Amino acid sequence: MSAMTADPPSIRRTLTAIAVAPFTRRAWAELSYLVVAAPIGIAVPVGALAFVTLLGFLAPGPAKPENVSFTGLAAGALVLFVLATRVARRLGSFQRRLAARLLGERVAEPPPYRPGKGVLGRLDPRVRDGSGWRAVAYLLLKVPVAVLGLYAVEYWVTGLVNLSYPFWWGLFRNHRPEVHLSPVPFLTPLRSGPFHVATYPGTLLVFAAGAASLLVAPWVSRAVVLADRWLIRTLLGPGRLVQRVRDLEQTRAQAVDDSAALVRRLERDLHDGAQARLAALAMNLGLAKEKLGDDDLGQLAQIRELVDAAHQGAKDALGELRDLVKGIHPPILDTGLPDALATLALGSAIPVEVTSEIPRRPTPAIETIAYFCAAELLANAVKHSHADTITIHVAEPNGWLLLTVTDDGVGGADPARGTGLSGLAHRVGTVDGHIDIASPPGGPTRVSIRLPPHA
Repeated sequence: MSAMTADPPSIRRTLTAIAVAPFTRRAWAELSYLVVAAPIGIAVPVGALAFVTLLGFLAPGPAKPENVSFTGLAAGALVLFVLATRVARRLGSFQRRLAARLLGERVAEPPPYRPGKGVLGRLDPRVRDGSGWRAVAYLLLKVPVAVLGLYAVEYWVTGLVNLSYPFWWGLFRNHRPEVHLSPVPFLTPLRSGPFHVATYPGTLLVFAAGAASLLVAPWVSRAVVLADRWLIRTLLGPGRLVQRVRDLEQTRAQAVDDSAALVRRLERDLHDGAQARLAALAMNLGLAKEKLGDDDLGQLAQIRELVDAAHQGAKDALGELRDLVKGIHPPILDTGLPDALATLALGSAIPVEVTSEIPRRPTPAIETIAYFCAAELLANAVKHSHADTITIHVAEPNGWLLLTVTDDGVGGADPARGTGLSGLAHRVGTVDGHIDIASPPGGPTRVSIRLPPHA
């Protein structure tokens, strides 16, 4: 069998997707969006042009043979220039809400317009309103997209009309044999001229053409909607600089919250753990000291028990303090991230293979984040994956630190189920890192974390 032969199940799935496309909720939502958005996308620029032209005809001034006043045209263009960003912002807000409701495309609001005082104070911010001018650009680029959107709607209308052709065609026939029967034109989006149907069997051909038009219509609509969604994301949302500032504000707030939570956790652990054990140690040593002051040698056994308890308490307190220190900054990281990951792998209940390809050390903050991410991913794999082997690979492609943890377990890792992956995303986001999770049902699970070389 040739390697280029398509897989029959794949062909079946493709044909099924084509056949059911006109009946999906997504197809009808995209059609509804085009029905509302396409006429507006054409009407707004046409209305603006008509406004300027009307002022050119009505305004007084030196008239040309065409009776057009260039003074009026200039005044209309000036008014349009002043109001362009404000009107475009309102229409852009409407487009964002419409796309969010019908397409599920949610785009953040751009920063609000902040007018100054006085005429110049109000005019200057509008001239320098980047978000407003991007909205104006959207309205201009929307025109060809809106035209294509109307053409996509025509596919739907034509398909539905043609499907009904065999049912209503006979109502328009005159059945007197002495009168010539007038054919009914066949509606088609193809501009090759009307196709006339003079017999009922011909309506079946129209029905087939209508079915074909409906099968094509969802994909034409989807192509137009994809172009419109790209324009909305690119031009109607906040600019790159504004979005960057918002991301930094969110990551800063997350970092502050994480720091506060860490401080509270350390205080609680010290109060409930090491502090309590050291207090018990002090009490036992105080009782032992009192016993040693007695002359009764029969108290030696009790003194030995108190000293043993104090010794054990001291060892437990040291262990807890050592764990707290590791939770703040593992000392093994002082020798480098590869050695720290190797030490982490030695304590795993599942065999772990660690490979490293980093020519130079990242900054301590990045090393710490990478270490704790690896520790969390390793703990998740041991607890949930039922894997036989785990691999940890750290490299430095294109100047970024890339940490990849892979297991051959059952897969299905989902950040929404509270497996610690959402916390990792917040931790990585504080330094503008990225996390990518690939965990299909049945495995394998592959989590890749990209971190900058320095925080």
